Amino acid sequence: MLKLSVGYQYSEKFSFSEIVSNYSNSIEEVYFPWIDSASGRSIIGGYDGYFDYGLQNILIDELKKIKKMGIKLDLLFNANCYGEDSMSEVLCGKICSVIDFLAVNDVAPDIITTTSPAIAFMVKEHYNNIELKASVNMKISTVKGMQYVSHLFDSFCVAKECNRNIEQLKVLKAWAVENNKKITILANSGCMRDCSGQIFHDNMVAHEAEISNRKNIKFLPYMCWNYLKNPENYVSVLQNTWIRPEDIHNYDGLVDTVKLATRSHQLPGMVIGAYARRRYFGNLLDLFEPGYGAAFAPYVVDSSKIPDDFWPETTKCKKDCSNCDYCNKVLKNALVIA
Repeated sequence: MLKLSVGYQYSEKFSFSEIVSNYSNSIEEVYFPWIDSASGRSIIGGYDGYFDYGLQNILIDELKKIKKMGIKLDLLFNANCYGEDSMSEVLCGKICSVIDFLAVNDVAPDIITTTSPAIAFMVKEHYNNIELKASVNMKISTVKGMQYVSHLFDSFCVAKECNRNIEQLKVLKAWAVENNKKITILANSGCMRDCSGQIFHDNMVAHEAEISNRKNIKFLPYMCWNYLKNPENYVSVLQNTWIRPEDIHNYDGLVDTVKLATRSHQLPGMVIGAYARRRYFGNLLDLFEPGYGAAFAPYVVDSSKIPDDFWPETTKCKKDCSNCDYCNKVLKNALVIA
């Protein structure tokens, strides 16, 4: 059965290692950033230049517990931009120091996920026992895309837009098997399909610390939240790239692991549990990261009203939404007042 790759989250309300323990038989990897390190989400323990370095002891302790369960550790260096240090020896030194520190503390990473070919090169040059995974944010969706960086990466978290393109996934998987590579998909992204604002948003997250210290314009930088202010656009959420827990079994043999976005989700245990059980009852919007519960309120999308033919219909369609009414019909039935 396909296993999960889940994102570590620090919280004063719960222990992430306990959540992992509850579903350890279904989890292959836990991915995490290092404290005070830019990644694809906000920095752990940092705000307005202040960093709570005491959190590193908590993180190390959590990682030790997770590693004892036989679960792999995946260290993130997946910021979209590293600025002037992008190819520097300084960045290489910082990365090596984190890896070595983790190793000394018995939580050496088994995998490193990065958006940067330069960082992949740095790690390959200094460590021969760490798997390099191309981040989903590299938006690799073709064999050519994998070939260009195949000397740097051992596995690929392919672009979210591949999730409902089964024929393309078959092509990617066949090449991966032939070349001793692995394929991962991100199952619960709430991001809009083919989002024209993703690069801007990802770059902004990478420079979040600097941006927070500026006097900024009054601008909502998230294209999805702006778009969903109009209820006529609600249907776009059904046309995105997410995969329901009930449909994950269809990817057996097509991918090697299924990644879940849980690093900033309010209820990561709920998300992991739903995909581990392959069943979810509730507001479908609550499974996603980002979730759009607030945008749809007072309505919810009742997951029990999503028809059984949703996966086959949305994976065989031509993505020509302007000439298809299927998702509109599904939404009309599933959208109910909470």
